[in-house]
Amino acid sequence: MSEPSRLTDRKREDIVAAALAEFRENGFKNTSMDRVAARAAVSKRTVYNHFPSKDELFAEIMLELWRASMAQVDLAYRPGRPLREQLLELAGQKMALLADANFLDLARVAIAEAIHAPERAQAMLARFGEKEEGVTAWVRAAQADGRLRPAEPEFAAQQLQGLLKAFAFWPQIALGQPVPDAAARRAIAESAVDMFLAYHAA
Repeated sequence: MSEPSRLTDRKREDIVAAALAEFRENGFKNTSMDRVAARAAVSKRTVYNHFPSKDELFAEIMLELWRASMAQVDLAYRPGRPLREQLLELAGQKMALLADANFLDLARVAIAEAIHAPERAQAMLARFGEKEEGVTAWVRAAQADGRLRPAEPEFAAQQLQGLLKAFAFWPQIALGQPVPDAAARRAIAESAVDMFLAYHAA
């Protein structure tokens, strides 16, 4: 990689880090591109060169947090492995994301913004829907293999994720409850997977 490219990447990383801090501290509405530029020690033009709008910047930060959490995840269906074992891996990775303080902080910002400006949130939620597709694809493959009962794959995937979020996302977002510890997260994942398989396993 050339020196200019490394410099560009470093500036982008500085911008993302600054924006993450600003959104966490001040919320979406009160964060400006000027504040992000000042915090990142770059020009406002440099910020806009990387991110055309504040909406794009916020969405990119959320997606980067998601990618960092899911970087080690292999969502591919494995025909020869027990369903429970595979689902526990998927659920464990999901729980790791839901335990990330940065993700939870920005999720609060995103949800508040969705309430006040739902039209702005639609595009962002659509992008996250694409990232959720991995679990849906797993369900679809297990169904095709005859190991899960026929059902709408997207609905089944949302059921599984809903079982996790009921204990390890919404209580933290809406009620300010602490993130479950590692043992509690394992118990939540195991319970959710067992309930899912009790209904969907062929």
